[in-house]
Parts: sequence; C-alpha cells; structure tokens
Amino acid sequence: MTAERYPGLITRMLSGFYTVHLEGPTPGDGPRDVVCHLRGRLKRERFEGDILAIGDRVKISLLPEGKGMIEEIEERRTALVRMAPTPRGEYRQILLANPDQVVLVFACAQPEPRLRMLDRFLVICEKQGIPPVIVANKVDLVGQEAAIGIFGLYTGLGYRVLYTSVKSGAGLIELHDLLVGKISGLAGPSGVGKSSLLNAIQPELGLAVRAVSESTAKGRHTTVTRQLFPLDEGGYVADLPGLKSLALWDTEPEELDGYFPELRDLVAECQFSDCTHRNEPGCAVRRALAEGRVHPARYESYLRMRYGDEEE
Repeated sequence: MTAERYPGLITRMLSGFYTVHLEGPTPGDGPRDVVCHLRGRLKRERFEGDILAIGDRVKISLLPEGKGMIEEIEERRTALVRMAPTPRGEYRQILLANPDQVVLVFACAQPEPRLRMLDRFLVICEKQGIPPVIVANKVDLVGQEAAIGIFGLYTGLGYRVLYTSVKSGAGLIELHDLLVGKISGLAGPSGVGKSSLLNAIQPELGLAVRAVSESTAKGRHTTVTRQLFPLDEGGYVADLPGLKSLALWDTEPEELDGYFPELRDLVAECQFSDCTHRNEPGCAVRRALAEGRVHPARYESYLRMRYGDEEE
C-alpha cells in the first residue's frame, strides 16, 4: 500500500534536512512544517546540479514523530542558477527555485549607489528570465528629483523602479504589495537598508533574514542555511548573498548584447556581424550612443562586462 503524499514547498535547507511547508490538507492536527529527508531513489537519479533548493515544490509522505520523506520533486518553472566549473563539467547550483521576481535594493546615498553592480545583476536576471525590480532606497537623503536623476534611466529601459524610505515611509506600501503572494529573492550591497525595509513591511522580518544571512557568511567552513521567510499575508522572501559572487564566465561575449535591452535590437544594424561596438565603422551601438539613445554609463558597463575590465 502506497503512503499518501502531500504537496508542499521547501522553505529551509540545512545539512541534508529539508523543511517542507504543507500547502494542502494534513491528517488530523499535524504540523504544517515538516522536516524531511530525500528518498534514496531520487538521490540516485542523474542530476547535473542541485537536486533540491528552497522554492522547490515537492510531495512528501509522513513518518512517525512528525517527520517526513520527500517522494516527488515537481518540475521547476524558473530558477536562479549559479554555474560552477567542476572536473566533471558544469554544475548547476540553485540559489532559489521558482522565483517570481528578484528585488535589487540599492541606496541613493550612504553608501553611494553601485550602478555597475546593479547592471551586472540585471544581466543575470535577463539571462535567467526572472523579472527584476529595482528598489532605490534612502530617497529621503537626496530627494525624489535627485533619486530619479540616478535611477530614472532604468525606468526608460522598461525596468520597474520603486523609490523607498523607511524614515519618510515613501514607497513602503508599494513594496509590500509587490512582495505579497510571490516568491521573491532579495539582493544588493551591504548597508543599503534591506533589513530596515523588511522590518518596516513586517515587524522583525528583516532581523530574521539578516540573522540567517550573517551566520552563513561568517566563514567558508560554516554550514550554509538557505531559507524562505514567510510574509503574514502570503508569499516568501529569500536573501541572495550568493548573487554578488555569481560569475558571468558561462556567458559568451557575443550574447551579452541580448541582455542589455537598449542594445539587443541595434546589433543587427551594425555594418560588421562580428562588431565589438568599440571602434568599428558603421557601428549602430556607437551611433546610438552619440545620439543619446544609449546611456554612457550603461555602455561603459557593457564594455567592462564583455571585455573583462569590471569594476563595481
């Protein structure tokens, strides 16, 4: 007789233990969060990367003493993937499975906005097909007009930009509504106010996220905990410290054009099919730059990413 299987979402991973939040009916008054192991036969299947990640949807069977066993893994809709070279070939490390969006938090000041890092994160989101949202935080330090002067160019590229301030309350309702009901990854430099924003949206949420992130970042030998944090009104957020070190080594130089919205349609107009967009005659990208249709800072980010002279 086959044990009944219950659908759920992996919300925490630690040393081979997986916490699964059950999303359907459970027998009796059993717990909604069940600590599970992975069924051995699933481990033996051929995988080219992480078998499981936070955000994965699974089906489990229940064991005595409130434990569980993961019996099935549902196909991922999307995944935030870090490709790592190994002696056996590329390994797919899954930072977050099934994200609906990645929220990129940068400060308008204190610290100064690191727009090259933002451009890099946007390329990662473009490549992996995950919608990014840019949060320009601490807008109270510079004013709305100056903040738009810094981040407004991204709105023109089709990206959603929220201007927020915990001090003034600006944009907090909009950010709350953006997160509710979705699985969201959060990324950004240190000191930009991610924890304060989360605390303002839900008391102590930012403190909980930061505590896990800091414990993971203490050292290379520290056990890594990955966790989704629930929102009271539905949805989850996960910190993505690994996004900062996500390399573009698996991105071919000539494909980078396609991850810059303002460049992708210009390439076909270049005189030479192998145009580097640096000094060739008849370069449509350089012409658009001269005409003001491509922002100089974005063009500089593109060159640094493509030709390896990156600074953040």
